[in-house]
Amino acid sequence: MTKELRRLSFVVLVMFLSLFLATSWIQVIDADNLAQNADNTRARLDSFQIQRGSIIVDGTAIASSTPSTDRYQYQRMYADAAMWAPVTGYFNPVLDSRTGIEQAFNADLSGTGSNAFFSEIERILSGQPQQGLSVELTMNAKAQRAAYEALQGLQGAVVAIEPATGRILAMASTPGYDTNALAVHDADAANAEHDRLAADPTKPLYNRAIAGNLNPPGSTFKVVVAAAALASGDWTLESTLPNPARYTPPGGKPISNAWGGTCGEGETATIAEALRLSCNIPMAELAVELGDKQIRETAEKFGFNTELEIPLAATPSSYPSRLNDAETALTGFGQGQVIATPLQMAMVAAGVGNGGAVMKPRMADAVIGDDFAVHQQFTDEAFDQVLDPDDAAALTAVLVEGVQSGAATGARIDGVDVAGKTGTAQNGDDLPYTLWFTGFAPADDPQVAVAVVVEDGGGKGQSGTGNELAAPIAKKVIEAVLGR
Repeated sequence: MTKELRRLSFVVLVMFLSLFLATSWIQVIDADNLAQNADNTRARLDSFQIQRGSIIVDGTAIASSTPSTDRYQYQRMYADAAMWAPVTGYFNPVLDSRTGIEQAFNADLSGTGSNAFFSEIERILSGQPQQGLSVELTMNAKAQRAAYEALQGLQGAVVAIEPATGRILAMASTPGYDTNALAVHDADAANAEHDRLAADPTKPLYNRAIAGNLNPPGSTFKVVVAAAALASGDWTLESTLPNPARYTPPGGKPISNAWGGTCGEGETATIAEALRLSCNIPMAELAVELGDKQIRETAEKFGFNTELEIPLAATPSSYPSRLNDAETALTGFGQGQVIATPLQMAMVAAGVGNGGAVMKPRMADAVIGDDFAVHQQFTDEAFDQVLDPDDAAALTAVLVEGVQSGAATGARIDGVDVAGKTGTAQNGDDLPYTLWFTGFAPADDPQVAVAVVVEDGGGKGQSGTGNELAAPIAKKVIEAVLGR
């Protein structure tokens, strides 16, 4: 073989390998991205021939597809649509739009993703019609219903998490909306309904559980500050702080407790007492002593300042950097620049209840075929360790006292030790309060952690409290999970 022929052979071999690698990349590695590309009209038209998979909770489909007589072949249908709207979202093939789980698992549900590759080859060879895969969620139907019904008439949200696993058991947001009305194959009707919902001042399209306009967490954030103190190694729950009726942080404005007096009768108050009675002044003093860096580091171990995908994208809760003493003092009781989602505050409660270990929240257990074969199994994943187990147990004991005889008695359940913390957050001089509760139960073996937010003062302006309105909602969700 001549030298020139060897060179030519080498060039041809390189070109062949390049072509092979490129086609392999397109057909295997990048197949999902290409199939889900909005500009891939062929894939979109092909998907109309495939019956979309179901979204399943406790063995029952909350989203399914039925045959239709139009070009789209199948109509998407939602059971208890408004209750499950923040979870399922909606799918509309006419507008090529989807949200929620419908968006997050579109490749599997539509049967166009890599998980369905081999099963679809088998169907083609056998002559059976193509069908999308189904998604089994982690949700607890009884807990979801309890949360949704308890929120009726309110603007708010509930998130419930299984502390040991991070599995989300409930995610409710009100007011809700009818996802069936957004899934219709009449484009004008679907667009008109979307425009109506978008213009509604109560913002029903918001998933307040993980997004929307985030709220200051109020006194529920005292749990994070107490955890930061314990994690520092310099403080215990019996450590004391000055107990004036008014406190002015360096460079700031005077701070008072909600009732205007001192935190108990002594000249000092312990951190435990400040938590149980929900006193602002000792927690503001503690925040200044700790500094914003220590609090932020602990908050981030709970999940603050992190973009979470569960797989829905959750707006990050925020504890900002470079706060001065006056700003840090306000965060000591969940005011100022700190804001949070119910998902985040549920993670705080779950982390304390789980011996200081925070688990990454997730909404899906498995992707399955119509023959119940598992195509993808989702597993538990640790997020971070915030506290050692002894400190977490000590903090839990104080939170139990808060529910039994302190500021969170609205969550009390006979025969069950509930650990919890309420919050009543201010939003300005004349604006309604935001009302909160976060906690877990049973305290000695947590099966559920819950966070509740009620916006717009629950219709009571500045007269409502977290204990009055948010805690009883959490109580109902806990009872549903525990079967009481």
